[in-house]
Amino acid sequence: MAFANRLRSSLPLQVLVSKVLRSEPVFAAAQRAVVCPTLSKTNNKPDESSRNFDSISSKNNKEEKVKLPLVLFGGNGKYAYALYISAVKTDSLDKVESEILDFIQYIKNTPELSQFTKNPTVPARSRVKAMAEISSQFEHSETTKNFLAVLAEHGGLNHVEAIAKKFVELTMAHKGIVEVNVTSVIPLPAEEEKELKETMQEILGQGKTVKLEQKIDPGILGGIVVEYQQKMVDMSIKTRARQMERYLRDPKNWDELLF
Repeated sequence: MAFANRLRSSLPLQVLVSKVLRSEPVFAAAQRAVVCPTLSKTNNKPDESSRNFDSISSKNNKEEKVKLPLVLFGGNGKYAYALYISAVKTDSLDKVESEILDFIQYIKNTPELSQFTKNPTVPARSRVKAMAEISSQFEHSETTKNFLAVLAEHGGLNHVEAIAKKFVELTMAHKGIVEVNVTSVIPLPAEEEKELKETMQEILGQGKTVKLEQKIDPGILGGIVVEYQQKMVDMSIKTRARQMERYLRDPKNWDELLF
């Protein structure tokens, strides 16, 4: 199936994507704030463990400010911020990122540890001891060691993967890397992937590096969905069909359906 048919448009990919991403009405409607999972039951109030970790980070880092490259929300975002600040100030960002990702993989490969981190009945003392042993075994940096100890003490180990995801977002932003997630029905051919990457590079400007990630989802029926920097542009056939149905029922705003 030709990519033009999947888009249901005769416009070249670069022109179409550029026009949609730069179109103010469509851009405003498509923009989404990515609110990460929280460690508390509400989005407005961080839980006690998040406040404690935030206060620990503030005490350790009060002598200087670290510029945050990205806005995050929720309890997981607060933990990710604190870890990022500590890693930057100890000049160990790459090492901490590697250690955290290795730890996540270790959990996935070890069913007993996975159950342990998710079990709320395990005493805090046992959790802290286990994390200390793991940090010693893998020779973790002090930043990673302290981070896991705080999570263990305050019952946040079951959120470590979500926190790590937010932390990676911060490290990528720090390095000027922008992850662009593209969803389509079938994999993009190499030439079209290159064209889309060049388009996104032009939109993001100099100093940014595009990291294109493809996701296959037959449910969108055709077209593509582009997500980057907490923004989303949905050019899928599924969404366009829903829009068409809505405007056929109420055609007074027909012009808004067209890009």
